[in-house]
Amino acid sequence: MPSKFELAAVLFDLDGTLVDSAPDIIAALNKVLLQHGFAEVLPETIKPFISYGISAMVKHGAPEVLDSELIDKLTTDTLTYYAGNIATHSVLYPGIAELLAMIESRELKWGIITNKRGRFTEPLMAALNFTDRVACMISGDTTAHSKPHPEPMLKACEIAGVPAEQCVYIGDAQHDILAGRTVSMKTLAATYGYLKPDDTPEQWGADALVSSPSQISTWINAVLCH
Repeated sequence: MPSKFELAAVLFDLDGTLVDSAPDIIAALNKVLLQHGFAEVLPETIKPFISYGISAMVKHGAPEVLDSELIDKLTTDTLTYYAGNIATHSVLYPGIAELLAMIESRELKWGIITNKRGRFTEPLMAALNFTDRVACMISGDTTAHSKPHPEPMLKACEIAGVPAEQCVYIGDAQHDILAGRTVSMKTLAATYGYLKPDDTPEQWGADALVSSPSQISTWINAVLCH
């Protein structure tokens, strides 16, 4: 770690990094699939596609559906059901509460940059009592472009009042790491998140791989003590 790096803010992806939202998202998808006469999907087979959006989950969960209009209908219905049941089963990953408390005790800022749309991000963050704690909350539609485009990363820094070069961004998808690196943030790949079987996070170019939130704490403490 270069000695000139001064950490000012810790920024997170949301789904698969800060929050295990898979139970609610998959429950919404399965309810809609059943309503339309399709079989339910197994959580372990669909979870890796959460980082790529509901449409990708629909296409994987019902591969026999080739009609784009039906795919759009299934996607819309899933999102509608999910919006009304956004925090029924979602939970913080073990160790996240302690990690955030440590970040705050160190007087560092923290925030969210997610591709999740604001109509889902905001109520989920409110349900977790995070709204008043974050220095920034960037959703997939906050800016004109979403990750891996640099725009949401730079908007987060603007709102939080920190330079990108003093941030670390943590995410569980390759586009997270690319987005962070593009604006010169340090990056950590959360391998405990929603990785696909063919993902190779060791090749994403992250500064480190973290297999648990406690490893994020270890990384932050090492940086601060450098």
